[in-house]
Amino acid sequence: QLQLVESGGGLVQPGGSLRLSCAASRFSLRTNPMTWVRQAPGKGLEWVSSIDSYGNNIGYADSVRGRFTISRDNAKNTLFLQMNSLKPEDTAVYYCVKGYYNARYTGSFPSQGQGTQVTVSS
Repeated sequence: QLQLVESGGGLVQPGGSLRLSCAASRFSLRTNPMTWVRQAPGKGLEWVSSIDSYGNNIGYADSVRGRFTISRDNAKNTLFLQMNSLKPEDTAVYYCVKGYYNARYTGSFPSQGQGTQVTVSS
């Protein structure tokens, strides 16, 4: 059974940085496109960024473009999200999921793991 475990979240001041990781087990991340989504308090899941299997095609939500960077290390079976210049509105639980999406996608996302909490506050 696919297992994705997110880590790296925490409390950070506005303007700060965090690097999220998504470790895959019982699942070869290298052959799959991957996505980060987030869920802010009281809101639904929001697409953040996607990367294809080889890292050649990458997409970002307008709200994070220029501040967040998605990457993958297929040898380590791990997905990353480098988040810089964090804003209070980035506060959410962040999840990694399988697949490639974009801002026009309106369907549901695959099952998520436990996620990692990111809180941006002074």
